[in-house]
Amino acid sequence: MLSRYTPGSISELQTELLKNFMPLASIMLTVGIAMLQGARHEHMHALLKAAESINIEINIRELRKSSDVDGIDAIILPGGESTAMKIASRSEDLFSGIWNKIRAAQIPVLGTCAGAILLSQQGLIETPIVRNAFGRQKESFQSAIKIDIGSKGQFPGVFIRAPRFTEGSKYPIAWLEKEVVGVLEGKILALTFHPELTEDYRFHAWLLEQAMQSD
Repeated sequence: MLSRYTPGSISELQTELLKNFMPLASIMLTVGIAMLQGARHEHMHALLKAAESINIEINIRELRKSSDVDGIDAIILPGGESTAMKIASRSEDLFSGIWNKIRAAQIPVLGTCAGAILLSQQGLIETPIVRNAFGRQKESFQSAIKIDIGSKGQFPGVFIRAPRFTEGSKYPIAWLEKEVVGVLEGKILALTFHPELTEDYRFHAWLLEQAMQSD
């Protein structure tokens, strides 16, 4: 299985992650990652590992301006600070392009932490959510959670200034004890934790599998 990453300007970390992947004449899937804040490069790594695990070919595209969403098959909205992300996106109108793409094409989406907040604020998921409900950075924590998507069972939950779903969702797929920490509404997966900071790639594999079915 071969995969590649574009555009050409990449960090040493990305070079190390991608050095064994050769360019392809044709690409099966293109996944866009909003390049504003959060663990963007960790999401890239998780996508490559997920693609390898299910033996498919992918191209990862950095989303920096609205036109970058053209032709993508799936989107990742990383964590960060949701207000700062909205401000940073204004000059290139990135989020406008992302929201229009999601609504028009109904492509699969993975939103983590602040990404989940933005999805709720846009009405792309029904479940209400509030910021920093688990506390500030010093109170961040890790805990095993239960998931009901793909390969069911336990998952290593990493919570960093995590938001919280404020009402019981009709679409729960992840729980911290009895509290819902992940919802799936249609093809939109919103998580209050950070799967990209683990070595468990099931959520990224789900995104790719959904994109394959939509292709």
